[in-house]
Amino acid sequence: MDKPASNWEFRTMAWSYIFRDIFLPRRNILAEVGIKPGFSILDYGCGSGSYTLPAAQLVGKSGKVYALDIHPLAIRQVQNMATKKRLTNIEAILSNCATGLPDESIDVVLLYDTLHLLGEPDEVLAELHRVLNANSILSVNDHHLKEEEIITKVTAEGLFRLSRKGKRAYNFQKVC
Repeated sequence: MDKPASNWEFRTMAWSYIFRDIFLPRRNILAEVGIKPGFSILDYGCGSGSYTLPAAQLVGKSGKVYALDIHPLAIRQVQNMATKKRLTNIEAILSNCATGLPDESIDVVLLYDTLHLLGEPDEVLAELHRVLNANSILSVNDHHLKEEEIITKVTAEGLFRLSRKGKRAYNFQKVC
């Protein structure tokens, strides 16, 4: 079972991401995924919401973004930012693994800056496989891991295959 960061660690990370996002907007990385209006997205390990908010803008009012994190402060921060920006298409989920979402209900999963932290990556990837639609995308970005580590971890159980390597994200297709 994964353990959340301390409140101090989370706040420090959230502040550092403010500056990171100014110089490298998260929307640039999301452009590699091909998100369209109306999509349902799961931002798994959403943290401070760096990807959640731009994803919500990309899917528009007809889409939905589920922001999942293990840390209660992350959930509170995403909820506060969604309220402040009047984004009604964001739903926050506090969880260690299980999403609570129906089978095959998600078009895109964002697994950004999270894979290296997972104590049970196979369990998480099985859950992501369950909620993804047949023609969906698992998009992974993790600067803490080398390319071969990312590809091996995601494809090891045969649930996903690499479909496209972008400049900053690896997009995997669900194997049915």
